[in-house]
Amino acid sequence: MKSTIRSPGITAGRLSTDEYDRNFADLHPPLAPHEAAVEADRCYFCHDAPCVTACPTGIDIPLFIRQIRTGNPGGAADTIFAQNILGGMCARVCPTETLCEQACVRNDAETKPVRIGLLQRHATDHALSRDLKFETRAPATGKRVAVVGGGPAGLSCAHRLAKWGHEVVIFDAREKLGGLNEFGIAAYKTVDEFAQREVDYILAIGGISVQGGERFGDGLTLARLRSEFDAVFVGIGLGAVNQLGLQGEDLEGVVNAVDYIADLRQAPDLSALPVGRNIVVIGGGMTAIDIAVQTKRLGAETVTLVYRKGQEAMKASEYERQVATESGVVIREWAAPKAFHGQDGQIAAAEFEYQEANGSGGATPTGETFQLNADQVFKAIGQTLAAEELADAGLGVEDSRISVDEERRTSVQGVWAGGDCIALSEDLTVAAVEDGKIAAASIHETLQR
Repeated sequence: MKSTIRSPGITAGRLSTDEYDRNFADLHPPLAPHEAAVEADRCYFCHDAPCVTACPTGIDIPLFIRQIRTGNPGGAADTIFAQNILGGMCARVCPTETLCEQACVRNDAETKPVRIGLLQRHATDHALSRDLKFETRAPATGKRVAVVGGGPAGLSCAHRLAKWGHEVVIFDAREKLGGLNEFGIAAYKTVDEFAQREVDYILAIGGISVQGGERFGDGLTLARLRSEFDAVFVGIGLGAVNQLGLQGEDLEGVVNAVDYIADLRQAPDLSALPVGRNIVVIGGGMTAIDIAVQTKRLGAETVTLVYRKGQEAMKASEYERQVATESGVVIREWAAPKAFHGQDGQIAAAEFEYQEANGSGGATPTGETFQLNADQVFKAIGQTLAAEELADAGLGVEDSRISVDEERRTSVQGVWAGGDCIALSEDLTVAAVEDGKIAAASIHETLQR
């Protein structure tokens, strides 16, 4: 992350220890056993449950809720993990309000949906806290698979392949696995080092080794992997951040949101993390919401999130936008960044131009501008594949992402891909897990021939 310490408005330790603890406490405290039983009792246990269809990983939701209702949270966890080995993380970060809970038949004008996400967390936390194992590894097949990227897609693929007896080596650019689960999700959503606890749980099946500090395209080539392994799965995520290409973008204090979030997630002491008084966030997705809320909770006085269209077009869900506004974030719509203005090399103000709907789903500049004072500006305008990661790989690319078929096969024989880096990506943790599952099944079938 670019240094942001030159401005007197940027400083660390704005809050007391109690305030940091309170602001970054668990966003959704877990259900107590009695609360879980009461919530499970609200489920109708539909035969053709729409919640199952709405879940990208196809978890048998009525079954695991029935198991919780009958006092068997371990059995519920087994049901969940059978379809989603990262079910604990997904219970914390999935937009359940737009997936399974939105599809719940109780979700109408008069009643609220069953709190499926919290019930899933209740079951998976029960299993992880007791180190309950539900699957054993099949006899070794003698086949070796390289998994490039230790994020949700890679972990999902690796676990399933290891379960079927294949030897898996996970290569990751960082020394810690987890991908966005470890480095890119708001800290108040995954407290108590949960991402690493889940990684350890997944690796415990055996047959998986890890090589950190190995970046795809930087010595770790596709040609090398294809020569050393029987199959390759690429789950490298999106390693590059989009740029605005505007005047003043290189000023101190104009930083990428993903870099700051990664620093925050790894900070041993939040009081040592510098934050500005006046923050401007550019973007409308989950990263924009996460950086806006977290800087506010770090002690920023004003945080303004600016989006070029209306809120209904934002990728961030209505619930996440509500979390932001309740945290004190101001959301301004229909404005696009025009330039950044500084003083002595440090950002001082962000200039925006008002936009209006053009009738075709886009936005048209009006010519009228305004400025917001800022000592930090966070860009959260999306990520893309890093060019060096695909250099000489020969992988087909579509819309700046890797092209795959329905089985997640790439254009290169013996190579599969999944997660945020593929053209089919939905940019969701749960969708990445499903990518890994689909690819693993295809790899396994291929290796058995």
